[in-house]
Amino acid sequence: MSITEKLSELGVTLPDAPAPAANYVPFVQVGNTVYVSGQIANGPDGFIIGKLGADMEIEAGAEAAKTCAISLLAQVKAACGGDIDRLVRVVKLTGFVNSTPDFTDQPKVINGCSDFLAEALGDKGRHARSAVSAASLPFGVAVEIEGIFEIA
Repeated sequence: MSITEKLSELGVTLPDAPAPAANYVPFVQVGNTVYVSGQIANGPDGFIIGKLGADMEIEAGAEAAKTCAISLLAQVKAACGGDIDRLVRVVKLTGFVNSTPDFTDQPKVINGCSDFLAEALGDKGRHARSAVSAASLPFGVAVEIEGIFEIA
């Protein structure tokens, strides 16, 4: 099953790749490697704002991380000239969680992204990863995730 077919089966339509919010490019391609800039949690009603350990639960943070996964794939699709099926694999993710100093479940939050990628991409979605705390993130969002991808 192609990536496009699997996403459709999951009820996911990739949006247009989000535009950068500052002076940077959304992705850089070097050979067959695509480095995608940090994608922030953004849902149908706008930015997903919150601080884990204060006003947001782990499950809501994981859902925010899933929106980052969808934005990451949208950027990869743009890097592939509109053909997401050129994606060979997710290589590495770095996830940042807007959290209180005593919050220690960053991996559970970033699992929202990792779990979605594994479900949507199978073995292509399995990756190396870091999940770290941040005192704050742009616009007050709960999660930001950047990624490295291999494409054909």
